[in-house]
Amino acid sequence: MPAGIYVSIDVDSRKRWKSAIRVLSSEQSVAWGDTVILSSHTSPALSAEIRASYEVDRMLGSGEVIGKLQMSWDELLNHGGQPFNISFPPVRGVHPFLTLKVAIIHTSDNQNGALFESLVDYKIARDTDVGHARLAKYVTSKKVSHLNDAVERFQLVLDRCPVSHLDHATALTNLAYARLEGYIENHREDINTTTSLFRDALALRPQHHPDHPLSLYNLTTALTWRYKKKLVLEFCPLGHQLRPSALHWLAQAVEARFQQCGSIDDIDETIQLCREAVRLCPEGHADYDTYLISLSLSLVFRFNHQGKCNDLDEAIFLQEEALYLRPVGNESWYSSLNNLGSTLLTRSDISGEIDDITRAISLYREALMLCPPGHPHRDTTLGNLANALETRYDKSDVSDDLNEAIDLYRESLRLMQLDDPRRHVNLYNFSSALCSRFTHTQVNEDVEEAITFCQQSLAVLPSLHPDRCFSYAWLRTACLSRYQILHNSADLSLAMENFRRMASSHPSQGFPRRIKEAIDWARQAELHQHQSALEAYQMCFELFDSHVMTRSSLISRREAATAFRDAQSFPVDAASCVIRCGNLQQAVELLEQGRGQQWSLASRLRTPVADLESANPRLAHNYLELSKHISNFAQSSAIITDRAAVDRAATEYRRLLKQWEAAVAEIRDLRAFSRFLLPPSYKDLQAAARHGPVIILIASQHLCSAIIIPTSGDPHHVPFPSVTLADLNNLNDRFTRAIRQASRMNPTEPRTDLIVLSRIIWDEIMFPIVNVLEHVLKLKRHSRIWLCPTAAFTSIPLHAANPFQTKADRSKEPCPEDLYICSYAPTLSALIRSRKLMKKRMPPSFIAIGQGPPGVGKGKVLLAVDRELELVHKLVPATANCTTISGDAATRAGALKAFQQNTWMHLACHAKQDPTQPYNSHFVMRDEHLTLLGIMERDIPHAEFAFLSGCHTAVGDKKTPDEVIHLAAGLQFSGFKSVVSALWEVDDVFFFFFFFF
Repeated sequence: MPAGIYVSIDVDSRKRWKSAIRVLSSEQSVAWGDTVILSSHTSPALSAEIRASYEVDRMLGSGEVIGKLQMSWDELLNHGGQPFNISFPPVRGVHPFLTLKVAIIHTSDNQNGALFESLVDYKIARDTDVGHARLAKYVTSKKVSHLNDAVERFQLVLDRCPVSHLDHATALTNLAYARLEGYIENHREDINTTTSLFRDALALRPQHHPDHPLSLYNLTTALTWRYKKKLVLEFCPLGHQLRPSALHWLAQAVEARFQQCGSIDDIDETIQLCREAVRLCPEGHADYDTYLISLSLSLVFRFNHQGKCNDLDEAIFLQEEALYLRPVGNESWYSSLNNLGSTLLTRSDISGEIDDITRAISLYREALMLCPPGHPHRDTTLGNLANALETRYDKSDVSDDLNEAIDLYRESLRLMQLDDPRRHVNLYNFSSALCSRFTHTQVNEDVEEAITFCQQSLAVLPSLHPDRCFSYAWLRTACLSRYQILHNSADLSLAMENFRRMASSHPSQGFPRRIKEAIDWARQAELHQHQSALEAYQMCFELFDSHVMTRSSLISRREAATAFRDAQSFPVDAASCVIRCGNLQQAVELLEQGRGQQWSLASRLRTPVADLESANPRLAHNYLELSKHISNFAQSSAIITDRAAVDRAATEYRRLLKQWEAAVAEIRDLRAFSRFLLPPSYKDLQAAARHGPVIILIASQHLCSAIIIPTSGDPHHVPFPSVTLADLNNLNDRFTRAIRQASRMNPTEPRTDLIVLSRIIWDEIMFPIVNVLEHVLKLKRHSRIWLCPTAAFTSIPLHAANPFQTKADRSKEPCPEDLYICSYAPTLSALIRSRKLMKKRMPPSFIAIGQGPPGVGKGKVLLAVDRELELVHKLVPATANCTTISGDAATRAGALKAFQQNTWMHLACHAKQDPTQPYNSHFVMRDEHLTLLGIMERDIPHAEFAFLSGCHTAVGDKKTPDEVIHLAAGLQFSGFKSVVSALWEVDDVFFFFFFFF
């Protein structure tokens, strides 16, 4: 957590101006009001940085970069002397910005002299910056060499800063902090020297010094770690009867650091220590229940931070066990009732189960019976029960629950001391209940009181306290509620600002809560047509990407993605937002950033680095090795079932991920690779249209339309004014029924329903697109086009559009397949990747794989497989080596081997899309299923073309349609450049005659 923020501006090639260091306000903003006079002759442009400082007072070194800005003088002066904002790329989910005002003045030498009084000397600061950089690398990599380098640099700085030097206290702190980091990670043993350094720094910073609280905190932390680790490592070695207790207290210290800094590694370590304490403690031990509760609360912390439902279920199980072990009616039993009630309420937020809420209410009523009037915990218990009743009201809308909750909150606040450290919790919870009643009754006094309570809760909390986010949340709700009645724009602005604060909240809040806030922010901004909607969408994508990347396996990443049910339509909703603002290029960029994230994350580890190898072989080798380690680790960790082992594996994965991210950051420092693995720009994405236009079809609740990306130039927007999202969903259902019905009909019977539906697709969707292709882009007949459907469009056979009309000369009205050669692309990036040249050109080879008679439970016999394989063999040119695998030889291992050894493939077998876990979608082989996950884990470098003669091979996941997770997309990801696949179930005999005759 930064001590303060400052701005740094280059004056010339050697000197730099620095603003004063300012502490973040409660609004997470800093006001300087400084004036800087710069010469356009000494620098070609404005070069500025926002930096976080490690001290509030005099600073040594440059701190950490939060944002960088490079802007020409002409661009600056175009703002005409008016204040303007400059936004910076996000840092850890926070979007920095700077407000500037520029004017031309004629300066004298004296004015320049006044400026130079603020300039800093770099001699000592340079070594300090190097030390901080090495320490940052150590924190990421845990390499002792980086730690030793940092300690050596900080020691050198301290040697240059004697006791009389103004920076002596800072130099002491830097050296001590580096040594403490090494001690915590067991890479340094001498904690006594570290505490002495912190003591010396504190002595130089008396009580009213700006950095006195920081020095006090550092010394307290060092002393705590010395006590805890000494207790565990020296006094309580393995086998000692007090070791469980020592582990328990060490876990408390690590957990406290998590609550301060929000590092998931700390909460994982806490859980590991708690598990070890539980394992070493016999069940009959007096402290066994205490260790169970500590483990359960750590699991709840991790759930709140990471959103893993297994943690919550295990926490409830442990709390129930502890409640059973504790004597009824005593203090510990009371505590267990409250803990279990709180965790059940947390689970109800995820599951929506009213039973969890009802049980929590019963537990809290039982706890309240133990707290008669005058009991010191009665105020807290009243607040807990009120919260549970309000939660049930939100689910069941029973006004008696809400009214009782408000009465209980009021009584709780009356009993609670004004200086009670938990009073702010009751204040913001009470405000939420008042907001709920205001929404129902519209009595203005309720919302006014709610806002007052939120403001009171914020007033008693420090500016960086983790619980401020809850006060912001209910202040936002109250302001929105009041805006909906009074329509005061100031209320709407304040509500949106609090959404922004919530999405950028304290790291200990974790990604799930912040993502939900960003989702709600975007929804409310869209509803009220607020200008911050686009910012909310962008922040959600960034948070979502960071959250999902913390999961080691593809399956766990999808689980993390599907946990946010409200975010399914976010990519298309974001694109429609930008389209309505008139920026089509940004709409294309956002669609690509938000769609196919699972493929995008996986492809990062397979990114070719030929250009990087030429520019910097060391960085390329490091990146490839780390990518390989992460890929291998993800595959091996997916089969671990032991919970403790899973926790250790997650910690190890994040360690590798931090090293990988550091390697990527180092690559981006090279000028030619500044956008390495960043979301692609429109210019990058336009490469998908190199061989013909790409048409993205957008299905959003706000807008249904298409964007045509031409081979060159700007994109074109094609609105569908009479098409809504509900129409597309209805069209999907009608197609499914019509195809199912057609499969049961006689071949000679007319498919009237399908004809009607094909006409609708033509009239409402494809005709407007063709009109632009023909008359605006002047696209020649029989050119290639690629359709890239999103959301509800993914299940509609767009290529089958047909007017089924006859012209006056009795010729047929052309349909898309008469005009153009249509292909599909899951995403633009997938199309670009599929066209990259193979590492090594191979002679053409063809493999035809046919499913043999299936085993029990593997589907009906495919009657036409043998004839299909025989015909395929005849159609393959003699120049290509053609092999057939069928019958008992058509095994999973045989198919995978054939994939890797051939360039073209024809697969005739049963295929199934798994609706609950799409990575388990599979082809049915003779022995085992060939799953999508199994295919993706293989490198298929020579693949070019695959024909999938099976059902449902292009059917996506209904929960996340824009992730395009199906068998055809998996084959394309693994290396196949073109894939022919099916959207529906088809009869194999009909399929054979339809395609080959």
